[in-house]
Amino acid sequence: MPAQTYLFTCLTDNFGVLLHDPESGATASIDAPEAAPVEAALHKTGWRLTDILVTHHHADHTQGIGELKARHKCRVVAPHAEAARIAHVDETVAEGDTVRVGALSGRVIDTPGHTAGHISYFFPADKLAFVGDTLFSIGCGRVIEGNPEMMWRSLAKLRDLPDDTRFYCGHEYTQANIRFAKTIEPDNKALAARAEEVAKLTAAGKPTIPATIAAEKAANPFLRADNAELAKSLGLAGSPAWKVFAEIRERKNRF
Repeated sequence: MPAQTYLFTCLTDNFGVLLHDPESGATASIDAPEAAPVEAALHKTGWRLTDILVTHHHADHTQGIGELKARHKCRVVAPHAEAARIAHVDETVAEGDTVRVGALSGRVIDTPGHTAGHISYFFPADKLAFVGDTLFSIGCGRVIEGNPEMMWRSLAKLRDLPDDTRFYCGHEYTQANIRFAKTIEPDNKALAARAEEVAKLTAAGKPTIPATIAAEKAANPFLRADNAELAKSLGLAGSPAWKVFAEIRERKNRF
């Protein structure tokens, strides 16, 4: 049976998402920004929390874990490289490991850069990816603990997922990301179309994710750092893609 998801907001601009296996009844919370919205989502769906899949150690992704684990006795899965910085961890995983939520099978992808041990989860049968703060729609996370070359490699891994993969990220930043992206590629037609779509979604009070990998490849400048025309427009013709990415990321930091 296909996986089900339920998206909701937490904190100021965080996304929470539940991943549910209808066959077994198992349900995972992707990260735990705060407990109350997760509890509300479980109540609304009628699902039972069995797992928490953590992408990275930042508090706005982990501070609800203790309360949820105490109430639901759920399993907490976290990146091996960051387990010492995350409370209540039961199992650690890294690149290539398999994570199961009931009958659903996911693959762990190491995606460092935002934090040194950040991971993402890809469920190939359902073409679902949970990417934390590595990739945002029309954006990417700040490079905090890693370096630009590391972050570019992580984004390239996610870009290589099947085009029809739907991804869920950790924050609602899409409108702000679009405003910046237009300064990098003002004539990108795919970006213009996405901007129009996002404006309609936002006006209707709807979230701008999930988005597809195909749509991001066409419109997200952070995934296009190896595009020769883009590099040339930034005065970086012939430069390695990671250096083009670094320039775009630095411009975003100042934007």
